[in-house]
Amino acid sequence: MGAGKTTIGKLLASKLNCEFYDLDWYIESRFHKSIPDIFAERGEDGFRQIERSMLQEVVGFEDAVIAVGGGTPCFFDNMEVMNTHAQTIYLKASVSTLIDHLHMSHTTRPLLEGKSDDELKVYIEENLNKREKYYLQANHILHIDTIHTEAQIEDYVEEVKRLLKL
Repeated sequence: MGAGKTTIGKLLASKLNCEFYDLDWYIESRFHKSIPDIFAERGEDGFRQIERSMLQEVVGFEDAVIAVGGGTPCFFDNMEVMNTHAQTIYLKASVSTLIDHLHMSHTTRPLLEGKSDDELKVYIEENLNKREKYYLQANHILHIDTIHTEAQIEDYVEEVKRLLKL
């Protein structure tokens, strides 16, 4: 959350003349419900089952850039599925970069609402500690610093293209 998956992914897809899919948005459009509503109705286990099913669907799309939620790689065999069907990139950012991006974001994030800066830092650190072993299984790692300008986004997209040999 806050690494820049959507920002970088959208521009990359545009430059490659292909479709961009955010897995959470895809789930919401397919189920006609928000992710928080799906969580409320089915719990995390139910959501993760849906997420797994939808992931297996989107990895079959041709000419697509796909951004997945931060939890996606950590459940079932999702990371293996992604690595088998696509080139994966972990956008690795420091805790301070993630906090900067979340403060700049205009997106409502229910998991973060009401958290002070100290609580946000602890939340991000705990999640990274739990999840990074999955993220590090990606085919490529791109270190991300705080993105302030369009030029920086362009530079990251060019670096992704280089990593993918495009």
